[in-house]
Amino acid sequence: MCTTAAAALALVVAGILGAATAKVGHKCSRSTDCGAGQWCLDCKPELAGSHCVRSTATNSFELVEPALDTFKEIEAFLSANPSEIVTVILEDYVNAPNGLTNVFRASGLQRYWFPVSKMPQNGQDWPLVSDMVASSQRLLVFTSMRSKQATEGIAYQWNFMVENNYGDDGMDAGECSNRAESAPLNDKRKSLVLMNYFPSVPVKLTACLQHSKSLTDMVTTCYDAAGNRWANFLAVDYYKRSDGGGVFQATDLLSGRLLCGCQDVNACPARLIQLFPSLSSPTV
Repeated sequence: MCTTAAAALALVVAGILGAATAKVGHKCSRSTDCGAGQWCLDCKPELAGSHCVRSTATNSFELVEPALDTFKEIEAFLSANPSEIVTVILEDYVNAPNGLTNVFRASGLQRYWFPVSKMPQNGQDWPLVSDMVASSQRLLVFTSMRSKQATEGIAYQWNFMVENNYGDDGMDAGECSNRAESAPLNDKRKSLVLMNYFPSVPVKLTACLQHSKSLTDMVTTCYDAAGNRWANFLAVDYYKRSDGGGVFQATDLLSGRLLCGCQDVNACPARLIQLFPSLSSPTV
């Protein structure tokens, strides 16, 4: 997750759980027929007509999958990759007492759980990646439901993280402002920065263009807005490489800046790359 105060990009799984997903996959005629964070779209060839989908869903994603199945996939990944760290950020509508905890327990993920008691307060440094790997506490989970930090030991996202606007509001060139739920981006009491860069309605045909120079420009814009802090997490729709390097170039830039202060993670000293092999250039 982080080397010191600066974090290397980790694999992020973002999801919507609970009542808001009750209508995912249901037939619809308009987006108001669906739950929060969902759209009424005709995008699955095997499903006739329009159905409710998550705002980030595409025709390459499954529309409906129980949380337990997804968590089991994460458990399998962590088990097969003992040096990797995964961050899960949940838009949480699960109201049943310990409902979310029970799913994590059933999936086997709790053995990788990084406890909220070890998370830094007031912008302090995170533990070293090497320490997190050595203890195998390699799963960080954040919830959008404030009460669960006290009742279930799941970190409340906005106690630790700032985030810019998502959707079309987060793609205006030269502008990077916090979403309504987040503290101001330059609030350094929150040690993590999540940068969104995707339109309100995902369009695969325009993703490559959006992920060219405009994406890397926004990375710098949000760095300035966050009080000279590089984003720890980058949320996009699709990940195709454009002529300008696309999402891969943006993550290499962020990882390089966070890890060693370089423009590209591949310019960091070899010993650092060996410590964090997942930060080397992705294969496309």
